[in-house]
Amino acid sequence: MEEKKEKSIEDIILDAKSYVDTRLEYIHLSSVEKASKLFADLITNTVVIVCFVLAFLLGTITLAIFLSQTFGSYVAGFGCVAGIYLFLSIIVYLTKDKYIEKILINMFIKKYFDKTADSDEE
Repeated sequence: MEEKKEKSIEDIILDAKSYVDTRLEYIHLSSVEKASKLFADLITNTVVIVCFVLAFLLGTITLAIFLSQTFGSYVAGFGCVAGIYLFLSIIVYLTKDKYIEKILINMFIKKYFDKTADSDEE
């Protein structure tokens, strides 16, 4: 029959310390990975938003100049674009609590959990 080998208290303590050290290192590396993904996502989203804002502003100026030529007056063209923005801002203000905020909150939560699920699967 085989003799049952029992671990000494010192071996158990060393194994426990090794486990705790390994677990702490894993938590540290996992947090660094999540932070780096968050930072990379923040940078790429910022670049995309800046590009959209620039395209939107240049498109707005183009529309205002086109309307100015159509109406024969810069005041009328730029005033018409300002009226469009005023109309859109009123619509957004009136619908933000009921529709827009809920959609944005759900979109951000889904994006966050999709990113964390991707890192957990790897």
